[in-house]
Amino acid sequence: MNNTREVEVVVTGAGQAGLSSAYHLRRTGFEPERDFVVLDHSPGPGGAWQFRWPSLTYGKVHGMHSLPGMELTDADPARPSAEVITEYFAAYERRFDLRVHRPVDVRAVREGDAGRLLVETPDGSWSTRALINATGTWDRPFWPRYPGQESFLGRQLHTAQYPGPEWFAGRRVVVVGGGASGTQHLLEIAGHAAATTWVTRRPPVFREGPFTEEVGRAAVALVEERVRQGLPPRSVVSVTGLPLNDAIRQGIADGVLDRRPMFDRITPDGVAWADGRHVEADVILWATGFRAAIDHLAPLRLREPGGGIRVDGTRAVADPRVHLVGYGPSASTIGANRAGRAAVRDIRRLLANEPVAA
Repeated sequence: MNNTREVEVVVTGAGQAGLSSAYHLRRTGFEPERDFVVLDHSPGPGGAWQFRWPSLTYGKVHGMHSLPGMELTDADPARPSAEVITEYFAAYERRFDLRVHRPVDVRAVREGDAGRLLVETPDGSWSTRALINATGTWDRPFWPRYPGQESFLGRQLHTAQYPGPEWFAGRRVVVVGGGASGTQHLLEIAGHAAATTWVTRRPPVFREGPFTEEVGRAAVALVEERVRQGLPPRSVVSVTGLPLNDAIRQGIADGVLDRRPMFDRITPDGVAWADGRHVEADVILWATGFRAAIDHLAPLRLREPGGGIRVDGTRAVADPRVHLVGYGPSASTIGANRAGRAAVRDIRRLLANEPVAA
């Protein structure tokens, strides 16, 4: 039996980028189930937010922008962000009747019949004229490899598995990574751990002053240039640096944010540098970021030699039927909203056989 259903647009992922795209599809006349479908592999609403650690309260979230058409208001800053944003996303799905299918694991997207794309899942396939890929990065934690890694007798964790600061009580912890997650983890863990050591590949860059719209635009432009060249996207934070707020200043003053250069190897009981220095550790916490979760697009051969997918706006240059939202320059909450609107605008033109703006 052929278990393939036809729609005009498939949206993969129901985080900020996917829900924003679905909203703009509805707003411009597409009907859920009849014209488009949203597939999400998570167990419930909330996107990647539902997996964040409890100590990341809503008040600690930087730059959370409301979804289009429905503000997030009166949220308690002391509540875990996972709870606040999951409830908000669930209410948003209900309000706009987005009818997200979950849990659905998109295994592959390949060429279908009659110029359509075939989106394959364990529950059957979807034949579609266009795809909005909004799968984010949470499912692709990046684990660097270092000599001796397999010999380590302690525990290695990634940010994606961060259990909260209390778990580290009495342990000697090495935190790897100079981004926002690494510094947040360090500041939390320091009050519980027996000792902390912070290592990064490059010296951290702290940003003085407000994050103005001009600064934000310049940072996004740098990230956008990478994806235009087909290079893997970098985070906006990697371009702008870390905000030098009161918590960071206190961490520097207390010696918690005392950065060491990257170690050269891992030993059974810690980490070591080529000059003979050695730090004993019970835990190595890799706050080393994530990569775009786009392996399911491999059959379409969209990747460039540089390793990324070359994107113009949200449109994959190699295949105008495919739009990547929440990828590269749109990997922020406000960026995802704008990208969702832009992707739907281009897809409407594509489906109407109108020229797509360059």
